Amino acid sequence: QVQLVESGGGLVQPGGSLRLSCAASESIFSIATMGWYRQAPGKERELVARIFRANRITYADSVKGRFTISRDNVKNTVYLQMNSLKSEDTAVYYCNALYEGSSYFGQGTQVTVSS
Repeated sequence: QVQLVESGGGLVQPGGSLRLSCAASESIFSIATMGWYRQAPGKERELVARIFRANRITYADSVKGRFTISRDNVKNTVYLQMNSLKSEDTAVYYCNALYEGSSYFGQGTQVTVSS
């Protein structure tokens, strides 16, 4: 079982930046895929970005060019750098790990983009 703890959310003005962190309880070397999802009020949870063990990366079209996912294998942490934030980025952001055939989520961190 993998435990994931997110941090870094908060309130930011449109055009601002935030960096989310996700600390994993297991070595992320052993985790096939890690990613970030988000869920806005009244909407389904959606994939934002994903990083594979071989460092292949995918992004949702809505965040391409603005968000960057990265991993620190020494700290067992995955990051999501979010720039040029928009009001539509407001959501609870969840870290995800695909590990030994199971999918795990953290508790989520709130990101609110508002003036």
